[in-house]
Amino acid sequence: MKQVTPLIGVTACRQQLERNSSHTVGDKYVEAAGFAGIPLILPARAEPVAEELVLERLDGILFTGSPSNVEPHHYNGSPSAEGTRHDVYRDRLTLPLLRAAIAAGVPVFCICRGFQELNVSLGGSLHQRVHELPGYLDHREPKDVALEVQYAPQHSVSVQPGGLFERLGLPTVFEVNSLHGQGIDRLASGLRVEAVAPDGLIEAVTLENAPGFVLGVQWHPEWRFTDNPVSLRLFQAFREACIAHAAGKRVEVAAI
Repeated sequence: MKQVTPLIGVTACRQQLERNSSHTVGDKYVEAAGFAGIPLILPARAEPVAEELVLERLDGILFTGSPSNVEPHHYNGSPSAEGTRHDVYRDRLTLPLLRAAIAAGVPVFCICRGFQELNVSLGGSLHQRVHELPGYLDHREPKDVALEVQYAPQHSVSVQPGGLFERLGLPTVFEVNSLHGQGIDRLASGLRVEAVAPDGLIEAVTLENAPGFVLGVQWHPEWRFTDNPVSLRLFQAFREACIAHAAGKRVEVAAI
């Protein structure tokens, strides 16, 4: 049987570009999704398409990072500090879509805001300003510098034994970039910690007993991922899961 090319959803944000309300997603996410299959941008509409109609067509979803944060009422958090960026349309798209995709066994790879959405969608909560908490590092990126500096490695993460990262053959300790102000506070039930920062902040999770591939990371592996062996291995694992899901759908159709 000829290998099927997966169709990969890529979550977009709703932002104002001058006077125009626009759906936006960084090119680095689209290119990384293209490594796994054919990328398809999912707009953050006021009335999202029913999840089941989206999922029956997709073979994987990349939940992207964003300048905005999940609105805290989704995890019973206190009101955001003044100036915090939110995107109600993206929340409406991603939180229910994540739950539905996981239940349907559609592979999901969640990055930065997507990582936080994964935790919130399953019942976890977030630290809203990690840099203000005693004992934690400042995980935010340096401002007003070149992208190469912003996305350069900032700290190490330690892999927890017995999980996906170990099975993928990743090093027990490796360096990651760091471009976030929020992070996981209460871990959602069922999520398994895959890696932690030196300050103990959770940096990667998988979902135990999930029917499909579920991975979330706090850093940005999509940045020049082919140049980084760890990032490349993560996207290879996502691609393999998406190909398997697409092939399974073809088998189901052939059996009808």
